[in-house]
Amino acid sequence: MAKSPLAGLTVLVLEDEVLLRKRLAGFLEKEGAEVTAVNNVAAARQALESATFEAAVIDVNLPDGRGTDLLRDKLFPPTTCVIVMTAEGGVAGAVEAVRAGAADYLVKPFDVEELPVRLAQARRSRQAKRADEFRRTQESELVFGESLAAVREQLAKITTADRRLSGHLPPVLIEGETGTGKTAIARWIHRHGPRADEPLIELNCSALPDALAESELFGHERGAFTDAKAARIGLMEAADGGTLFLDELPSLASALQAKLLTALEDHMLRRVGASRPIAVDARIIAATNADLGTLVAEGKFRADLLHRLDLFRVRLPPLRERGKDIIVLAEELLARVCRRYGQKPSAIPAEGRARLLAHRWPGNVRELAHEIERAVVFGGEQGMTFAHLGGGPLAGGGGSGAWLRADFVFPENGFLMESAIDELVAKAVKQAGGNVSAAARLLGVSRDVVRYRLKEGRIQGSIRIRV
Repeated sequence: MAKSPLAGLTVLVLEDEVLLRKRLAGFLEKEGAEVTAVNNVAAARQALESATFEAAVIDVNLPDGRGTDLLRDKLFPPTTCVIVMTAEGGVAGAVEAVRAGAADYLVKPFDVEELPVRLAQARRSRQAKRADEFRRTQESELVFGESLAAVREQLAKITTADRRLSGHLPPVLIEGETGTGKTAIARWIHRHGPRADEPLIELNCSALPDALAESELFGHERGAFTDAKAARIGLMEAADGGTLFLDELPSLASALQAKLLTALEDHMLRRVGASRPIAVDARIIAATNADLGTLVAEGKFRADLLHRLDLFRVRLPPLRERGKDIIVLAEELLARVCRRYGQKPSAIPAEGRARLLAHRWPGNVRELAHEIERAVVFGGEQGMTFAHLGGGPLAGGGGSGAWLRADFVFPENGFLMESAIDELVAKAVKQAGGNVSAAARLLGVSRDVVRYRLKEGRIQGSIRIRV
């Protein structure tokens, strides 16, 4: 027989209705839980002072106050899974409790057999949240480097301005290619702003099915559609008082963009099937890997929404434009990966550094992070040369000077270095089959260097060029 998910769980039950209190306590004890049942807020406070509970099932309206006051006063530790009970018309109070830290709510009357499922879900959610918090504390601060100095200064000004406002923080728009670190920037803004202790809800808009997008973002009322058996708050409402990060924003349908615009302008939202709007104060951080101006011109994005969002715009340059900061970032990522896998920190040799600098990084920081992790797991010290990237002046192997004949001596009358460089570039272009980007990686230079040599007509021969 399977063990009950409630076996050994310490639970506080706060309910003034005698029959329901006894029913809940009896069911939980039958499932193996250790139950403390009380009928008013004062008794609950005393119980919380003398013991720590892994879970609590509390009513909202009680003779001597509101059960949600226990959440407001932060009497429950973060590890306690709190489920709120409310009458049919008290959903607003339950939503208030969720905002204050409750894991879930039940609308009376409900089947007590729902409790094991709800509590198990709540515990898993808390465990996942705690694990995520631990992971984030293990990660170092965002690596800016010299190439992102202007971005860091801009972010500092945004968070400084945020602290001067009491509410309704202005939106932030982050632009950058896929993998440049837009999510990391959004987290940095939230973590260093006045709402750091409030929820940060992250949503990838491209992952939302069109049929569920509105409900997921704005919530729905009971009976709003076929499967809406209970009211549910949306992600924007869940982020009330905190931050909602909308990644890949252009993926939202035009109708949903219009509703988002209304929510931004009025600080109100309307759940699907609701007759009245709900006040909400969620800071919006939006991210895009496309040029929104171009999408507006093509009719693929609403101009009014762009104008509303385009107040604080942060542009992240691609990794290939960050110069020597690529090495700084690679070393930081390497240190993190080694810590995670319990390995001694490795060093990136000169050959590996050259290849990292020469690579074009179409996948940006995400691609670099994957390369580093693969090198640590599969390559060891040899993997740190990143030989498969094919770039860098030592790509021929054999160590420093392997490309130069051992018996080479300079002629007494000297020689033209520019001509020698042209020969090297010509050889690289030929070896790369005329592909300028590949030739640049072989040489450890930018494509512009190769193009310059070709444009000036310095390189002779019948080489078919591909860019």
